Amino acid sequence: MNHGPILPGSTIGCLGGGQLGRMFALSARRMGYRVHTVDPMPDSPTGQISDREFNVPFTDIPTLLEFAEGVNVVTYEFENIPVDALDALAPKVPLRPGRDVLFTCQNRQREKEFLRKCRFPVGPFGVVLDEAELHAAVAVLGFPCVLKTADFGYDGKGQQKITAESDLAEVWRRHGNRAGVVEAWINYQAELSVVVARGVPDAAGESPVQAFPPTLNEHENHILATSVAPAPLAASIAARAQHLAASIAARLDVVGLLAVEFFLTRQGDLLVNELAPRPHNSGHYSFDACVTSQFEQQLRAVCGLPLGDPRLISPVVMRNLLGDIWANGEPDWPGLLALPGLRLHLYGKNEPRPGRKMGHYCVLNESLDRAWEIDAQAQGILRGKGT
Repeated sequence: MNHGPILPGSTIGCLGGGQLGRMFALSARRMGYRVHTVDPMPDSPTGQISDREFNVPFTDIPTLLEFAEGVNVVTYEFENIPVDALDALAPKVPLRPGRDVLFTCQNRQREKEFLRKCRFPVGPFGVVLDEAELHAAVAVLGFPCVLKTADFGYDGKGQQKITAESDLAEVWRRHGNRAGVVEAWINYQAELSVVVARGVPDAAGESPVQAFPPTLNEHENHILATSVAPAPLAASIAARAQHLAASIAARLDVVGLLAVEFFLTRQGDLLVNELAPRPHNSGHYSFDACVTSQFEQQLRAVCGLPLGDPRLISPVVMRNLLGDIWANGEPDWPGLLALPGLRLHLYGKNEPRPGRKMGHYCVLNESLDRAWEIDAQAQGILRGKGT
């Protein structure tokens, strides 16, 4: 149902208190909105920017209903929210993206089966519920392959590579004897992603859609390390990725954002790897390098406002900053900020831990080669090697 545009001065509710919510809240505050947040942990990155923070579990339905009374629309910044919470909120306040979108995308089995049913390109996979089914799936998919948990997986957590030398009984034991998805090993030449925004349908049932430029992504230890835009891809591949992302968003009936991660195979085919119905780490570059950031676009979409221009205004390299760089004390922020074109974003997290995303920086330069050179200087400074 179209409730009409939710105008500046209204209050936006955000489920989740991480860095994605923080940057969303910054965009909302800049445009004159108030923000209320639900997150179990006090002083969350989003909560620091919010007008009000509810520090309760997502299973606390009475408090969620109190939260709903004070906001005009609810969105979310991560997937691991119980469906019961969404079912309680949906009758009280517009929930965007909707309950069914999150239900599909928060579980690998449902996500993969949705993609296959709708004939979107996805690699071979099998669903396994016990050790016998694991043996059967591996026999079909061959070596190597990957066993992933169906729920609660991110940044490589809950994943095991399976080779001909693997003891499948031990693999299943480490997996925790729960539902999983076995995926064929994809021999890819690149990983890329597209963030697409889809707005509230108009009176004719048509929804505005805007796709951001694809990024080329590099991972280290299963965690995104860098994203670069414009991605050094053939224009036909970039256009195909944007079209696929928009088509998936339409099929899911997304109102908000959808991030689609792809493998580009060595044969030039695109295979969908994962979906995320929210802003995405690989889209952080847009905060500095696009006319409209992914976070402002999320706000515009869920509020029923015209979507912004996602056009890239500068080539950019985005790099994640993990807790590891605090190993020898506080990083040299002045040295980092002395570098030309570097924009620093820290998330307000109090405890740096290895592998924990503490911030990121973007390097903007008209030459991507020069942006990479400045990134290398920044990495030297962060490792205590100067410029």
